[in-house]
Amino acid sequence: MNSIDSTNSINSILTRVRDCGALLEGHFILSSGLHSPKYLQCALALQMPEDAAEFGGAIAERLTGQQFDTVASPAIGGLVIGFATAQALGVRFIWTERQEGVMTVRRGFTLTEGERVLVVEDVITTGGSTRECIAALESHGATVVAAASIIDRSNGTADVGVPRIELVRLDVPSYTPDDCPLCAIGIAATKPGSRIVDRKKIPE
Repeated sequence: MNSIDSTNSINSILTRVRDCGALLEGHFILSSGLHSPKYLQCALALQMPEDAAEFGGAIAERLTGQQFDTVASPAIGGLVIGFATAQALGVRFIWTERQEGVMTVRRGFTLTEGERVLVVEDVITTGGSTRECIAALESHGATVVAAASIIDRSNGTADVGVPRIELVRLDVPSYTPDDCPLCAIGIAATKPGSRIVDRKKIPE
């Protein structure tokens, strides 16, 4: 892939994500439970370490001047970009994960009182997993000062309770199951991670 063009980063990032097939069309059930005709499989854009490093570097560049002790991500989607961002910032990386349905700090990770943390995800839709991650970190005494993602598919509407930045902001429709027009016309929904039947790229 070509390097991210910092002078035209939004178009550059969208081009790279499209080129690797990470923008899909069909009928998808998102992790939030909402339905959408488009799905962002950012894992496909982060398969190569050099690409992940560039995305992480781009996020770090957007946060120039801010000080962080740690980067944290909710498992599993945020792990690669969180690590890459931590590497670019030169700080440690940890993650949270669900245990019996509750986002938790595990694996022996510890946080000190007031430790300044940046939470990083690949894609934000409602901000739910970011908020859960923040709550878990704060319960251990950390101070979460900002959040970041490669893509914000809420078009800026997701509120995670702390200042937030993204590399690309998109307006992608999502629906509750009861109001989903795709369900209404009988199009079968696919859960990400299961068999994807339609991998067409989103048109320009």
